Amino acid sequence: QVQLVESGGGLVQAGGSLRLSCAASGTIRSINAMAWYRQAPGKQRVLVAAITHGIVTNYADSVKGRFAISRDNAENTVYLQMNSLKPEDTALYYCNVRVVSFSYIEYTYWGQGTQVTVSS
Repeated sequence: QVQLVESGGGLVQAGGSLRLSCAASGTIRSINAMAWYRQAPGKQRVLVAAITHGIVTNYADSVKGRFAISRDNAENTVYLQMNSLKPEDTALYYCNVRVVSFSYIEYTYWGQGTQVTVSS
């Protein structure tokens, strides 16, 4: 079993910054890709940013240059630094982690979601 604990969401004014964290714990042999998704009310969940174990990153066009994803492999934690926030960044943010078990099977886990609200 693997648990993901997210933190760092909140209310911020446009132009402000927030840092999200997602820590994985439990039965983990290794972690492959880690990612952040977001879902705004009435919309589908979409990828915001992803990072491989080898630290290759990928970003949605809408956040390039403003958000930065990073990870601490020793702590099984992924971060999302969000700068120059805009009202359209308002959403529920979910972390997504691909965990390799000790039987070498990859499982995908989702965090519980953390709310980010950007006021204009």
